[in-house]
Amino acid sequence: MKHVLLTGANGFVGKVLQEQLIAAGYRVSCACTSPNPSPRAGVEQVLLDIRDAGACAETLGRIKPSHIVHLAAISHVPTSFRDPLLTWNTNVLGSLNLLEAIKQQAPDAFVVFASSSEVYGEAFKAGVALDEDSPCLPMNPYAASKLAAELAFEQYFKQGIRGVIARPFNHIGLGQSPDFVTASFARQIALIESGKQAPIMQVGNLEACRDFLDVRDVCAAYLQLLALSEAQDHPRLFNIASGNARKIRSILDELISQSSASITVELDPQRLRPSDIPFAVGNCDRIRDVLNWQPKISLKETLASLLADWRVRVVAEQ
Repeated sequence: MKHVLLTGANGFVGKVLQEQLIAAGYRVSCACTSPNPSPRAGVEQVLLDIRDAGACAETLGRIKPSHIVHLAAISHVPTSFRDPLLTWNTNVLGSLNLLEAIKQQAPDAFVVFASSSEVYGEAFKAGVALDEDSPCLPMNPYAASKLAAELAFEQYFKQGIRGVIARPFNHIGLGQSPDFVTASFARQIALIESGKQAPIMQVGNLEACRDFLDVRDVCAAYLQLLALSEAQDHPRLFNIASGNARKIRSILDELISQSSASITVELDPQRLRPSDIPFAVGNCDRIRDVLNWQPKISLKETLASLLADWRVRVVAEQ
């Protein structure tokens, strides 16, 4: 049986990917820094801080996975500004620790590294959908750390490690932190509906265009990338994108349209990011051509499920 080690398994994406991996027939070992309070039956829980090189080596030596999906990261941009040392230690040194452990303890394993579309940074100012050959011009510590980790992966690929790098664009869905825009919108609407917040929504920049994906579609792409372990001469780098530009305002309008509440929208200067760019969309030709992957879940469906989830969560907060 194929055995995958999943780092960052307790995170927003990791929880969704666990289910898809199990459904696809993988044996799954979930690596996290703290125990999962409600672990899934049949899934091995592994306590691992990727900043600890010795722990990485011990874990890889014991588990000997056939496949690895490396999600573990500090992924919140404002946090990366507040604590760049934590961000670089986790995203870069943690990735190096994992790579060295793979090289020494599981050299035949195939690894999928989840980087980020944020690495393109200022290149988005060209105003076109960027492909994998576009320049990388990071604009924040998170993006810079992800690009540095990509360089580390590329070096280890040259030394014989097998795998690919993925650059997913904005993915949204159930369980995402309200630090992220769509979850923030959905949570505020649920609070307003329940009478816990005045009918005024605080928002940041609504004019920016982004490339939004359902987290389930992103995880499906990771599964298809894992299957490249059986292929020869495949590309090493893939955007995971829809290719569609969606204005943040349209996301908010769709969510508000799904509510019966009367809601006023107000700009909150605290929510404006210093490095915000007007247009960030990805070219998805490569992953479509190589893997025949494309998003299947409509944005309307994604937002409806997100809002329904926050309605339940807000009631549970009482």
